[in-house]
Amino acid sequence: MANKLLYIPIGRKTFDLQAAEKQRDQSSKLLNTLADKVIEPDEIITSTEDLMDFLNNEDVSDVSYVVYQHATFADAAAVEDLIQVVKAPIIVWSVREPSVGGRLRLNSLTGGNATSHHLKSAKHPYVFVLGNAEEQQVKERLTNHLNGMQEEKERNLKTINTQIEVSADQKSEVEKVVKDLQSIKIGVFGDHPPGFFFSGTNEEKLGEQLGVSVKYFDLNEAFEKCVELPREKWIGAVERAEKQVIGLNRSDETVERFAQFTTYVKEKIDQEELTGTAVRCYPEFFNKLGAAACSTLSQFTEDGIVSACESDIHGAISMSILQQLSKGNAPYLGDMVHVNEERNSVVFWHCGAGAYSLANPKTGARPGVHPNRKLGFTMEFGLKPGRVTIFRVSYTPAGYRLLIMSGEALDTPQRFHGTSVEVELKTNVTDTLYDLMDEGFEPHYALVYADITDELVELGRQLNIETVVYHNRVEEVSS
Repeated sequence: MANKLLYIPIGRKTFDLQAAEKQRDQSSKLLNTLADKVIEPDEIITSTEDLMDFLNNEDVSDVSYVVYQHATFADAAAVEDLIQVVKAPIIVWSVREPSVGGRLRLNSLTGGNATSHHLKSAKHPYVFVLGNAEEQQVKERLTNHLNGMQEEKERNLKTINTQIEVSADQKSEVEKVVKDLQSIKIGVFGDHPPGFFFSGTNEEKLGEQLGVSVKYFDLNEAFEKCVELPREKWIGAVERAEKQVIGLNRSDETVERFAQFTTYVKEKIDQEELTGTAVRCYPEFFNKLGAAACSTLSQFTEDGIVSACESDIHGAISMSILQQLSKGNAPYLGDMVHVNEERNSVVFWHCGAGAYSLANPKTGARPGVHPNRKLGFTMEFGLKPGRVTIFRVSYTPAGYRLLIMSGEALDTPQRFHGTSVEVELKTNVTDTLYDLMDEGFEPHYALVYADITDELVELGRQLNIETVVYHNRVEEVSS
């Protein structure tokens, strides 16, 4: 038994705290059966200030482990403050969504993903657990970790710097992408939100390793100037969107704000010769512009200007590479929010950004409102079925690496409000999830409707970057 355990249930008020509190209560009861003493708050902690107040009023000097549970999504700001005070190893615990369909109520898995990435970057010891307190496998994993038992990590899932051979044509295509990276310029509109450390970049290393450059713009200035544009300048953006978004209400004020902001940014794109954007979408968009950024990102990506939310620079670069290697297909960027072990699948989701042409043809692209902020306009659809390649240009202080996975986007009903896609993976989903968390990959995953795994492997080879490829199912590899 662990002698002294620190339990930190973390969350955010914009999610379903009532459902999250049920998870906290059940988790607390389990942990109190596994440890001699559990230091814990009476409710979910929802701010870094509350976290530090709690830690300052407790004796946490000799805790054996920290169980850091994402009762809902939360960024990595709190865990960064935590590891400055407590040096004990951390068990990062994500719980399951209470329901599939409708609102994404907790988004706990994304929080655990972001926290794992940050702890990996900070070189702080951690392990990851997914599941609810009543699951036997969760109790077993927690018990093993608290007893100091090391998890077996030789999962035979991935190949590192694999020597896949490509054709002369494929090699030539990749050589062109490597050359074109030198001309990629990402326009960053607003710094990333606090705690979204994975969205930033080291400009010097980015230029040295990939040749990509960034250009920063003042987001508040964009808000102020875009609403001053005359109607004849921005009405064309509305007309463009109407062609592919079913049921768009052009008189909706948020549609006008979308058109104004899109038009303003497009002028900057043309002036600065930007190839993509990374935009800080909250809370400023809602609080200052009174609209969601999702529709702007969707339209730009549809028109070939890849655009990432939450100012994710490497996310935008990942999208750009996928677009080039797939010969112009629109890429998607989403969080991994849900795991279905029976289907061997994961769901990638975001609040409402996705190129119009990615919508399942059964429904088409429809307008919606942000699932938490209730402001429009956003995209509301499940993505189409088909073969997909999943990719990330990943960065930690240890350097750059490429993540490559593949799977089949399933023809299933829309999983959560916003935009989402369920992908059946080629590898065992549970082992893949735990490996991704162990490796500390970022929570934003880019995907494209094309089979370009070999080309991406060749890209890593030509760039001399560590390349992690998740290939076949465990049972297929072992046979």
